[in-house]
Amino acid sequence: MRKRKTFVLSLLLVLVIGLLSACGSSGEPANNGTDAAASDAASTAAAADANAAKETAAPVQEETKKEEPQEPVKVKVGVTGSDGETWPLLKKKAAERNIEIELVEFSDYTLPNLALANKEVDINSFQHLAFLSQFNIEHNLNIVPIGSTVVAPLGLYSEKYKKVEDIPEGAKIAIPNDPANQGRGLLVLQQAGLIKLKENVGLYGTPDDIVENTRKIEIVPVVAQQTPRVLKDVAGSIINGGIAGQAGLQLSDAIFHDDPQAESTRPYINVFATRAEDKDNETYRTIAKLYQEADVIETVKKDTNGASFVTDVPVEQLQSTLDQLIADIKAGAAK
Repeated sequence: MRKRKTFVLSLLLVLVIGLLSACGSSGEPANNGTDAAASDAASTAAAADANAAKETAAPVQEETKKEEPQEPVKVKVGVTGSDGETWPLLKKKAAERNIEIELVEFSDYTLPNLALANKEVDINSFQHLAFLSQFNIEHNLNIVPIGSTVVAPLGLYSEKYKKVEDIPEGAKIAIPNDPANQGRGLLVLQQAGLIKLKENVGLYGTPDDIVENTRKIEIVPVVAQQTPRVLKDVAGSIINGGIAGQAGLQLSDAIFHDDPQAESTRPYINVFATRAEDKDNETYRTIAKLYQEADVIETVKKDTNGASFVTDVPVEQLQSTLDQLIADIKAGAAK
């Protein structure tokens, strides 16, 4: 009996040891499996985060690349004067649109168009349509308008006399010597009652077209830029609005001037001009459009002492006027 109890106790002891061993062995694999799963999950999450970071970074880099400023477009503009506030303001406004304006100044009216034809400048701004039409014909060029700027009344100024009636017999009067402004200057003197020109003289009259000169006025042609400087030496001088403004003269100082709003002054609308092959260049046209903005208009008034009037004329109308002026010149030459 004692042996039997001893056997049973031994058997129970073996079973207990076996169960304890089983529990120990089954717990170890369970812990190892959990750690491996956790490790795999961490690796997967890290990979996902990395991919997400790459996907997020790509658009940011692409967006940054798009926002990087491009090289500014450089435009050389031929002018015959840049004093005052207008051109600095226009350059600033153009720079905001990534356009860098370089002004190239000329001392003579014949030079900016030749420089344009020779591609030394890209556009110019100094002339009206009457001047441009004559220049195109004389030099066999095809320079065209791409925007209007101002109409500048042509005035008769004097440091010696307050009224046209006071100008004495035999007095000297200076006028611009370029064909368009000379012709217009003679028309102003005719309107003022100082001379009379032959009928149908057109826009490009010369002193030879004077048929009546009862006061024996002596006409003195000079370079347009010199017309204010000779005032002290003559009884009067015909000076256009832009040059008068640069010389510190106001339109109210003129003893006579033509009407800037009259139909007859349309050929004297000043323009931005370029070569025909560049007439649709958006950068050039943008500069012309900027000239029509309110703050620029105010500076023009200030710079010219109110002697120039900014005017916004469609390019098609400017070209039509230019074409008609050219046709008229050719028709007159053929007679």
